[in-house]
Amino acid sequence: MIASGLAVATPAQAAAAPDIPVANVKAHLTQLQSIATANGGNRAHGRPGYLASVTYVKNLLDAAGFTTTQQSFTYNGATGYNLIADWPGGDTSDTLMIGGHLDSVTAGPGINDNGSGSAGILEVALQVSRSSFQPDRHLRFAWWGAEELGLRGSTAYVNSLTTAQKAAITGYLNFDMIGSPNPGYFLYDGDNSDGTGSGPGPAGSAQIEATLAAYFTSIGVPTRGTDFDGRSDYGPFIAAGIPAGGIFTGAEGTKTSAQVSLWGGTATRFDPCYHASCDTTSNINDTALDRNSDAIAYSVWTLADGGTTTPPGTTVWSDGLETATGWTQGTTDTATAGRLERGNPEATTSSGVATQLNAAAEGSYALVTGATAGASAGANDLDGGITTITSPSITLPTGTLTLSLSWYLAYLNNATSADYLRIRVVSGTTTTTVLSQTAAAANKAAAWTTATANLSSYAEQTIRIQVEAADAGTASLVEAAVDNLVITRA
Repeated sequence: MIASGLAVATPAQAAAAPDIPVANVKAHLTQLQSIATANGGNRAHGRPGYLASVTYVKNLLDAAGFTTTQQSFTYNGATGYNLIADWPGGDTSDTLMIGGHLDSVTAGPGINDNGSGSAGILEVALQVSRSSFQPDRHLRFAWWGAEELGLRGSTAYVNSLTTAQKAAITGYLNFDMIGSPNPGYFLYDGDNSDGTGSGPGPAGSAQIEATLAAYFTSIGVPTRGTDFDGRSDYGPFIAAGIPAGGIFTGAEGTKTSAQVSLWGGTATRFDPCYHASCDTTSNINDTALDRNSDAIAYSVWTLADGGTTTPPGTTVWSDGLETATGWTQGTTDTATAGRLERGNPEATTSSGVATQLNAAAEGSYALVTGATAGASAGANDLDGGITTITSPSITLPTGTLTLSLSWYLAYLNNATSADYLRIRVVSGTTTTTVLSQTAAAANKAAAWTTATANLSSYAEQTIRIQVEAADAGTASLVEAAVDNLVITRA
């Protein structure tokens, strides 16, 4: 996520999401452990323990009223299986898929990796049946084979689809390792707000990330982004242009001291039994399993039943900046050039890096650091210090309040971490940062990204939204922009 203080929009359907009993999820893990124990200690591709795992899940789903398909594929001379379960109803041209891999490595029973994700989505699927949930979107659950051998099952599934069938899958949620014993709370970085590694997921991935983040915000658990690094079954979906997202509690990596401060635990591996024989039912953090199972349900109920990229709820205030509404520049700003203004931005490029886009996120106007291109890339960029621009007063009602906006911060490799873009809330004499993105000594092209922040603590107050950008380190090329500001009440 962009900053620890950043929250995300609370979808209108959140209240309808059920609480998933962790005891039910653990009961599925006990069954998967028993299957492994009875079949050579694992549930790996081509081994009897894997097919027995598929049969266990399939029998429960068949009894619950799902339409199940056991898709076979061959890898390394062995037959593998994907289990696909469709819930009757919903718009099949707008299908939300929820998946995780069911296989283990040969070394152990794979209870955290990935019995945890498999059991979590199984219990959510069963809750769909128990509640007779009939969402707008069609729901399809999946348990993949041979993930541990290179995403073989999910790749076989996606490759089997026609172009039209791929287009009908409008979102994929992946849950792989959701109960690590020394857990972190990582969400796949759909909007690339972390600015590291791979770029953003296909359009719609940011909404999935925001929806999952909303649940964790509601229970007071901070999250951090994790890159789409291709290590799990979202891989073939994003390669096909399908929006994706999900949860990950950590594998063989070591939890840093900062992460220990954030989440508790110890500065040791997230899962010391990763891919080992000790990945048993004793290798599960019940709190993480409980929280993440509830988060799965929250995301399914929210995204399947009318969730859109538009912030839900009643609009309290909005400004698309297409007309002048009274934003004011700071009177004590130190910037000597490229001050924030409402303008029609012109394209600026340096060394092949687009530092300023020639379009707003929507319409023609945005808040931007020096709208005109100038004679060179550095002519109208932000220079010399801090620039601010502040909205007119906004009186907020009671309720759950969410600010959403589009933004970008672009810079070249002469930038430093002292350069930044911040969104702040001014209430009386107090100013609070709700979004903060810092630059780095790297080339970062401009790309419109969405973000949201929880403003519920400002209910019944009169506030102003302040955008602040800084070229505060050594002289560097920095550009920033903000557009489409909306405050909604859930």
